[in-house]
Amino acid sequence: MKTKHFLESSDVKLILAAAEAEALKNHWAVTIAIVDDGGHLLGMLRLDGAPPFSAHMAPAKANTAALGRRESKIYEDVINGGRVAFLSAPDLNGMLEGGVPVIKEGHCIGAVGVSGVKSNEDAQIAKAGIAAIGL
Repeated sequence: MKTKHFLESSDVKLILAAAEAEALKNHWAVTIAIVDDGGHLLGMLRLDGAPPFSAHMAPAKANTAALGRRESKIYEDVINGGRVAFLSAPDLNGMLEGGVPVIKEGHCIGAVGVSGVKSNEDAQIAKAGIAAIGL
């Protein structure tokens, strides 16, 4: 039997704080969502001024990254590359850049999704959050 790593509530708080700091440093109003490896919401923060829609998109991006075990940008690239049939993939609603999986020892233990600014900036915020827990 193998040991399974998972995000603890202290990890979620660290990720949210570091992601928030990255967003505030750049004056970006975003929503940050963290999910477990099954895509279930563990924590979310909507910064002042973040668009209401971002509160739907950030968890969707995180969910997509967790279930797919890869950055949500991969799916955006596939669709933009012409494989539009991928839009019918079940349970993947956040197929835009900004969802980043949290990988520990080669296994996905969750994901961070960010929405509210340019997609590459969303991903930058997510990665800053993940870096706070040493991954």
